[in-house]
Amino acid sequence: MYADRINSLPPYLFATIDEAKDAVKAKGVDVIDLGIGDPDMPTPEHIVESMCEAVRDPATHRYPSYTGMIEFREAVANWCKDTRGLELDAATETLTLIGSKEGVAHIPLAFVNPGDVALIPDPGYPVYKIGTQFAGGEPHIMPLLEENGFLPDFDAIPADKLAKAKLMFLNYPNNPTSATADVKFFKEVVEFAKNNDITVVHDNAYSEMVYDDYTAPSFLSVDGAMDVGMELYSMSKTYNMTGWRLAFAVGNKDLIKGFGKVKSNIDSGAFDAVQRAGITAVSSSQQCVADMNSIYQKRRDALLKGLRGIGLDAKAPKATFYMWVPTPDGYDSMGFSKLLLEESGIVATPGVGFGEYGEGYIRFALTQSVERIEEAVARMDKLTI
Repeated sequence: MYADRINSLPPYLFATIDEAKDAVKAKGVDVIDLGIGDPDMPTPEHIVESMCEAVRDPATHRYPSYTGMIEFREAVANWCKDTRGLELDAATETLTLIGSKEGVAHIPLAFVNPGDVALIPDPGYPVYKIGTQFAGGEPHIMPLLEENGFLPDFDAIPADKLAKAKLMFLNYPNNPTSATADVKFFKEVVEFAKNNDITVVHDNAYSEMVYDDYTAPSFLSVDGAMDVGMELYSMSKTYNMTGWRLAFAVGNKDLIKGFGKVKSNIDSGAFDAVQRAGITAVSSSQQCVADMNSIYQKRRDALLKGLRGIGLDAKAPKATFYMWVPTPDGYDSMGFSKLLLEESGIVATPGVGFGEYGEGYIRFALTQSVERIEEAVARMDKLTI
């Protein structure tokens, strides 16, 4: 009944977790969900008000532009200049996305022929691999190991795979490991991409979710990066707009043009009212972002203290709202996540769900209040592990 590309897919990680969570909740358990990275705080009110006003305007009810409203793209170009120092031509070097997941899934269709290789970080966002497979490409896994700071080792890529490589996905600040990358690493990426004729896609969804005075650098800020790549930014995490489905791509104009051709044949663009709200988000005061980061930092510190207190080897992330924690001795990631859910009513994401090199870790999302996080730790403390 189904196409081979569907039959070959594993169950989508977060759909499977939702099913397990619902089964436990059906038994009357008070579940504390530290699983999927879905912000629990509302979208800031000034963005909501902008959306309400835009929805009432009949001009937004028609088909939107495939590439996005030029006003939105000008606004994000200005935001990129203010926050990252990037000089972008809004007309040719920006593109509106219906969420960055859509962008990640469609990018391989523009740059990968059947049989071409895409370099995929592991552990990593599952859609990097799935999008490559849908395009008929061959994913080649780049292990992200703790001893390397969860950065890929380009020298470890076999020559035969490198010869066929056309695309590489990167993501820093990183999901799920919360690792960060510095400018030195991005310079190495540019050199590697130029030497091997590889297009780089840097998924920068967590660019603004930072702590302890850390600033996440832009890949495109490195000399030569605009020649080889593009960067994806998401409104979802920065402004608590996960359900709104709005993001944008910026970068090399020829890559943006090719990507845009795919989108114009597949979707009809992001709802103009949502883009107007996006203009408000990036053009207004960014105090709401700082305020949310302050809340997440308090949650991070509470979870860090609690996990260390019960003997888990937790480290403080400088960015993202995830904590990537080694599982206790005697447990693999699926076994520990099952124990947490069934015995403590806590949802956490098994590392193996992000790829084979995620085994031995579990990811906690900081998507509950400090009080609920402390309750989760108290429940874990009662387990025999």
